[in-house]
Amino acid sequence: MAESVLKGKRMLAVDDEPDILEILGEELDKYGVNLDTAQSYEIGIQKLSSYTYDLVILDIMGVRGFELLMFATSRDLPVVMLTAHALSPEALKKSIELGARAYVPKDEIDNIAPFLEDVLNLSYESAWKSLFTKLGSLFGKHFGPEWRKSEQQFWSEFEKRLQVERSSIIQS
Repeated sequence: MAESVLKGKRMLAVDDEPDILEILGEELDKYGVNLDTAQSYEIGIQKLSSYTYDLVILDIMGVRGFELLMFATSRDLPVVMLTAHALSPEALKKSIELGARAYVPKDEIDNIAPFLEDVLNLSYESAWKSLFTKLGSLFGKHFGPEWRKSEQQFWSEFEKRLQVERSSIIQS
């Protein structure tokens, strides 16, 4: 098995649920990730202001995740939204609009490493394509079969954007 791109990366996870941070820590430790954690918006902002991270994982509810997302993306940090309570088409759309690189249900926390690898390895478009390939049926199950209908123009334009042929691997 090839070495993961996650090895040696420094990441920040912000979530108000200590058990989620513990699970993330255990899961990412297997990949050699240096994980910092925060349980509040205030500590998250402090860490984002004080340190440089390769990737940021944010809960939406309880820690003002969208505000943290805007702050992190203003610093050009790749962000993955991890959520349970805000698992909705509206939160997914807002995550995309605010610059998140992925949106992962907490149900997938035990399998989060491949999503994080995609965010670090792939272009923006390719990472989202991969996410929808992996989780599209899950979104359909949670949101209902016509979940994109109310925002049809947004989803149509987003799908066209994902079809743009660019290099799928980001060259560092």
